[in-house]
Formats: sequence, structure tokens, C-alpha cells
Amino acid sequence: MDEGAKTKTGPTRIRWESAMRDKALVKLKDMQLLQTRAEHFTAALESGTVSTNMFLRRLHSFALDTGWLPWPVLPRKRWPKIVYGDKRGITLGEHQRILAAETNTELRDYYELLWHVGGSQTDMALLATDNVDWENRTISYARVKTGQIAIVRFNDTLAEILKRRSKEGYLFSQLAKWNQDIRAKYFRRRIDGLGITGITLHSYRYAWAERAKSCGFPERFAQEALGHSSKLIARAYAKKAKILVPPLDEYERKYQNANGSHSDSTAELTIR
Repeated sequence: MDEGAKTKTGPTRIRWESAMRDKALVKLKDMQLLQTRAEHFTAALESGTVSTNMFLRRLHSFALDTGWLPWPVLPRKRWPKIVYGDKRGITLGEHQRILAAETNTELRDYYELLWHVGGSQTDMALLATDNVDWENRTISYARVKTGQIAIVRFNDTLAEILKRRSKEGYLFSQLAKWNQDIRAKYFRRRIDGLGITGITLHSYRYAWAERAKSCGFPERFAQEALGHSSKLIARAYAKKAKILVPPLDEYERKYQNANGSHSDSTAELTIR
């Protein structure tokens, strides 16, 4: 458990160390690896949660990869399937209710930024004035979790939000000092007071992806905005988006009008 943490950095390491305090895993902590049997794993999995299943798998793989275990404690087919809880995006109505109830201007602007940009709660909280290019009207940052670069253009609505924030250093000076648990606690307190259930701060990320898919936003742009190189990740975020498919000829006319020509040669050139 301790050696596994050494292979992690930043928020990923914090999540790992937090997971190692799982009550179901703590029972295994003082056991010698070679004395660990399948029934010990089974007991931990039965008393634990989805997180227990995920991290015990990682611990098991790590011990096998390092050669500390000569063979699996629990065969692959014997691991219970990981079943994630239902996740959804925050709705526009819920977002507007939260803004109306929030008296802290920094938190209100923060929630607005999450709605418009779709970034993770930590990435958005750590944005600084250096991340904003007013000349090109872009926000650019490296994701804390993956290092993936995201560059997003902003419109007048988002510009007004950015203008209200700090003129130097972090845009959200207070939020930047808080860890993700504290930010989540304040958000939870707000939605509990409003009687809103089934969402977390991460739901803003799901909502952005769902909105992008619903309006036909190109998937490659969504990947860049979300800071994910994997199409599977972007699709997972948007899996609950409802798509109203327009008539092909209507969409085709819009495409032709946008390109200013109906000729096959021009269309072919544009596609290339």
C-alpha cells in the first residue's frame, strides 16, 4: 500500500492514500502478502464498496507486477464486477437555482465557470491570470490529473465572469487554497439546502459533455475541452445526452450554405 502510493503524484496520490484508509482494506494491511488467501480478499470485497474493488485490484496487480506475489490471490474470473453508481449532469434549472441561492461571489463565479468550460473542479479552482489570453480570448491550462493540455476560447458571457475575478495570481484566491474535499463539502451544503439530489461538482463536467453532444459539437473539440485524449472518456461523459437527429437534407443545406457552394468539387475540397 505504501509503495503503491510512491508511484503516484498530485491529486492521484491523495486519492490513493485516502483509499488505503478504507475500513475494508485496513483489515488486510497487517497481513503478510504470501499469507493472504482468497477468502481474505472475498471478505474485504463483500464488506467494501466499488472503491474497495477498484483499489484492491490495483494493489493486487501492483504486487504481481513487482514479483511480491508469485501467483494471483484471487483469479481474474472470481473478482466481482465493478458496478458504478448512476451519474448524471447537472441541469440548467438546478444550476440557476444554485446561482440564485449562493451568496459567496467567488463560489458563484466558480460554478458559472464550471458550467461554461466543463473543466474539472480542481483545474478550474487553480486557474490563474496567466491562463487567460485576452488577446486571443482563450483559457489554456494543463490538467492536474493527466497533464493533458486544454485550450478553450471564451465568449462575452465568460469574459464578464473572468473580468470579475482577481487581476493577478489565482482567479479564485480562496478556492485555490481549498482541497477538493472542502470544495465538495460547500457544494453539498448548498444543494442539500435546495433539496437537489444526485449530483456533485463533477456533474458540471457531465453536463458540459451532454450539452456538447446534444447540439452536435464535434467530438474532437469536446475531447480537447475536457482534456481527454481518449474518445471513450468523452463518450462516457456524454452517454445520457439526448440527440434530436435533423433531416439529412436540412443539415446538408446548412453545410452547403456555410461553404458557399453546391459543387461537388468544393465539397470534396472542404472535406479534405
